[in-house]
Amino acid sequence: MRRTLVLVTIVLLGALTAGVAAMQQAPAGAGRQGGAPAQQPPSAAGLTVDKLRDNMYVLRGGGGNTAVFITATGVVLVDSKIAGWGKPIIERVRELTDKPVTTIINTHTHYDHTEGNVEFPATVEVVTHENTAKLMPEMRDVYGVQNSGRNVFRDSKGVGLPKRTFKDRMTLGSGNDRIELHYFGRAHTMGDAFVVFPALRVLHTGDAFPNKGIPIMDINNGGSGLEYADTIAKAAGLSGIDTVITGHNATTLTIPDVKMYSEFIREFVTAVRAAKKEGKSIDDVANTWKVPERFTSAGYAQPMPARIKSNVEVLWKELN
Repeated sequence: MRRTLVLVTIVLLGALTAGVAAMQQAPAGAGRQGGAPAQQPPSAAGLTVDKLRDNMYVLRGGGGNTAVFITATGVVLVDSKIAGWGKPIIERVRELTDKPVTTIINTHTHYDHTEGNVEFPATVEVVTHENTAKLMPEMRDVYGVQNSGRNVFRDSKGVGLPKRTFKDRMTLGSGNDRIELHYFGRAHTMGDAFVVFPALRVLHTGDAFPNKGIPIMDINNGGSGLEYADTIAKAAGLSGIDTVITGHNATTLTIPDVKMYSEFIREFVTAVRAAKKEGKSIDDVANTWKVPERFTSAGYAQPMPARIKSNVEVLWKELN
């Protein structure tokens, strides 16, 4: 009965998640964190299915991009979206295969990538980086954005929390079903996992690379603006990758896109560092910084001043 009440509650609270749409700003059509489907009642129809390989799909809508990897023994998911969208994920997976979901890998702690965990059977193993496992029970506010104010893991008495973690690298499965998990350091949060499917030559970056737009440097959850570019550069150094699933982009990207994202973050941080040294204010930077032309020509959006400001605030603190 308690579990039923929790699920009903989180579905009703789904309307509060409209504010998450501001979390990752992106170019038109590129996808954004908590896109349009997250603002409607959760349903399987609200999830679009992109087939990448015969046994690999991406479910878009309702929160972050969810990867569906069909193995010989079951289904592995990467991220589970906002509260209320776990059941629609299960329905969509049933349309793709009769195999059960056995594993969920959460790329980081944010609610639009993890809350759906509580709607899966207790038999499903949840895997995260060790830092994410420490953060998830708390569900801290995401710095600089409107938050839902809820904690589904507390309300469900720990259902859906990770019980298996890794520090730097972990391998799940073997042969064509092998999955490699990597941790390269702080960026979006202090627990960003990069998920590689070697046989398929696919990488899932989570929100460390959300889309072609400025990221959230979530200092509340251990993120770092100063370390961000180096972390992404390490991910860009992964070999054998043809296809990149990002946290929120509406299409897949490539490893050269990951490399460019590292350069984008590095140029932003360099500009903020120089502005601080010159005695400019946070508001000065927020209202004047422009995305360099080489990035806008590659599809990068000019962020709103409020998004720039929150990241400048983080960098200001780290540069002290």
